[in-house]
Amino acid sequence: MKMPYLVKTPALLKYVYPGLTWHKSRTENAIYLTFDDGPIPEVTPFVLETLAQFEAKATFFCIGDNVQKHPEIFEAVKASGHAIGNHTFNHLRGWNTPDELYLENVEQCNQLVKAKLFRPPYGRAKKSQLAVLKKQYEVVMWDVLSGDFDPDLSPEKCYQNVVDKSSNGSIVVFHDSLKAWPRLEYVLPKALAFWQDKGYGFKSL
Repeated sequence: MKMPYLVKTPALLKYVYPGLTWHKSRTENAIYLTFDDGPIPEVTPFVLETLAQFEAKATFFCIGDNVQKHPEIFEAVKASGHAIGNHTFNHLRGWNTPDELYLENVEQCNQLVKAKLFRPPYGRAKKSQLAVLKKQYEVVMWDVLSGDFDPDLSPEKCYQNVVDKSSNGSIVVFHDSLKAWPRLEYVLPKALAFWQDKGYGFKSL
């Protein structure tokens, strides 16, 4: 069964989960692009090349297992001046994972990525897990979810999702993954061009 998702994060969630980062300053003319689930050789180099064309910085929330498999791609991300975040070692769903196992998996990832930023896979972790993680990491969520992972979403609709819902300080989620590739390949350069034309800068977290 496909997981339902919202493109625009409801304001209520910020009150339910205090102390997490949902967006940056609304007075700043900047977009904060984030990429989850990489690095992989099939997609991440395209993302790096596209960002470079627009002189854009971004944040990559990396899966430890992928970093271990593709260290050269991970080093390329760092060498390009982008920020690095922890996305667990095995892309665990916090709601379905015992706290001790979840926290161990985060630490296993951090042995490789050495990050101060963390994003829970699927945006879902228990409050008990987040309470511990907030002591070590800035836990970064988002206010715009591209839906690039959704095979039923057309590339054009994915593009409209991000440009229609983003604003000053938005944290936008994309995925440098095979599942997202058919939409990401279309959306990323087009969205960057749109935002640049609107006068936005692109910053890492």
